[in-house]
Amino acid sequence: MEVAVFVLIGLLVVLIGYAIIIYNNLVSLKHAVSQAWSNIDVLLKQRHDELPKLVETCKQYMKHERETLEQVMRARAAVSDARAKGDVGAVGEAESGLRLGLGNLFAVAEAYPDLKANESFQHLQARISGLENSIADRREFYNAAVNHNNVRIEQFPDLLIANAFNFGAAQLLEFSDAEIADVDIKSLFS
Repeated sequence: MEVAVFVLIGLLVVLIGYAIIIYNNLVSLKHAVSQAWSNIDVLLKQRHDELPKLVETCKQYMKHERETLEQVMRARAAVSDARAKGDVGAVGEAESGLRLGLGNLFAVAEAYPDLKANESFQHLQARISGLENSIADRREFYNAAVNHNNVRIEQFPDLLIANAFNFGAAQLLEFSDAEIADVDIKSLFS
């Protein structure tokens, strides 16, 4: 009888230890998703701060392109609102609009040689392009962390611990088809 009790206690200790390991791994994954999002958020904030400078520089040269400039600023506001709400899906949607607007702005700027030659414009364009590339890189890391988290909370036996402690699925950061589509440059100059 004593041996059975020791075996039962040993088995219980192993199961509790395994559950603790699973729980700690799930906590680690949840924080990896949060950290990956924070990395994106830092870059979004930096770009958010650079866009008004770019628009102001462009306004000096692009008197007839007000709609393009306003499109960028509306999209910037939409990204800011979505970020403030912590809505990853809305950030993806707003980002698509902003990227399209920036693509249009840089394409229209080609028609203004003085603007293209402006040192401030060149610096801001390079800075924003660099931030765009960094955001795309961080988006990959974020989506990988989200995917890893979501797979683990659906796998057995992890799902038992995930359900017991309310670990939820995270949302991928996806951009719309508009971001992937080519910019129709001819329409920008007509």
